[in-house]
Amino acid sequence: MRKFPIAAFGTLALALSACSSEEAGNAKDADSLLTDDWNVVQDAAKGQEVNMYMWGGSDNINDYLDEWVAPRMKEEYGIELKRVPMNDAQDIINQLLDEKVAGKTDGSMDIVWINGENFKAAKENGLLWGDFTGQLPNFNDYVDAEAPEVSEDFGEPVEGLEAPWGKAQFVLVHDENEFGNPPRSMSELAEWVKQNPGQFTYPAPPDFTGSAFVRQVLYETTGGHEQYRQPAADIEDLEERLEPMWQYLNSIEPYLWREGATYPESLAKQDQLFASGEIGMTMSYDPALAASEVLKGRFPQSTRTYLLDGGTLSNTHFLSIPFNASDKAGALIAINELMSPAAQTAKLSPENWGDLTALDLEKLSPEQQQAMNEVDLGEATLSIEELEQNRLPELSSDYIDIIEEGWTEHVAKD
Repeated sequence: MRKFPIAAFGTLALALSACSSEEAGNAKDADSLLTDDWNVVQDAAKGQEVNMYMWGGSDNINDYLDEWVAPRMKEEYGIELKRVPMNDAQDIINQLLDEKVAGKTDGSMDIVWINGENFKAAKENGLLWGDFTGQLPNFNDYVDAEAPEVSEDFGEPVEGLEAPWGKAQFVLVHDENEFGNPPRSMSELAEWVKQNPGQFTYPAPPDFTGSAFVRQVLYETTGGHEQYRQPAADIEDLEERLEPMWQYLNSIEPYLWREGATYPESLAKQDQLFASGEIGMTMSYDPALAASEVLKGRFPQSTRTYLLDGGTLSNTHFLSIPFNASDKAGALIAINELMSPAAQTAKLSPENWGDLTALDLEKLSPEQQQAMNEVDLGEATLSIEELEQNRLPELSSDYIDIIEEGWTEHVAKD
């Protein structure tokens, strides 16, 4: 898998500026969709095939799109929603960059699911269509556009270029019958790991969850998240500030699964180790993942999730429309439907996905609120209230590559 450092994208500026005038003409025609009456957009979308490019590593998410969303899009709007799985969001950005340089105006991607790090690169290089969220009825009716978790994505202003789809929060997962009193801070975790050698590990960055665990360590070992609200380039002693994090990770490494000689390459592999009893804890950026795995019989019935006492990382994940999407009308209709109270309520159920809603609960009707409140999150899932009261903001995207490359240098190679 190719992965470009974010700074390297700037070298493409000259190539991107050479895109044809034909692309500009097509963009002008499509831009009318941003101001047309919504009925006009719906009529234009009928019969379109909307390709949704996204990470494909979760059976729960895939099934939700294929079995719950897609049939409704076909029945209600005459739209074929086709999920296109990708190994990593970076692959999506790389392909869009290639198409931008080549001047391709009829792209294969209509909707993309990207994370904050990749959103910044896509935004800076003109890979996204435009300010479309204000055209979506469900965004206008049910989303607090001024909320920080909606107006920014990993510190980058969204500016209407992507629509919130759901919320995530880092949780730890354990079997309460095996370990009934789990560690609730990084210092307690270090002691737990040493007392239970071989029972803990984490996915190797750049796996998203493994990288999140490392960032969680950063917050707790270096004095909190507030100091990182400024751009990484503005912190002259950043390398020195990060040192306690590397020291912590290296101190626990000899006591990890396989004595830290290797790390799971993905969260899926980590979860397999937990399911088979090889390790005593796993983790997730999906608070309902454990409940979903219990329902499928993969995790023990006694599986529970919990938070660290100081709170855990949280973020909002978004959907966007590429600059050269062939079926922009269909993309608008599909994203609007994915943000509907009905779709968000179905998504909340661990039987489907278990993803937290992106909607402002106070903007829902009493009936819609009741429907969400009645969703059975399962015993393994923490309450929405507890999660919201213990949310920590994510780092801005310019820190991510620094930390992931630093992990390879200071931990993996040591």
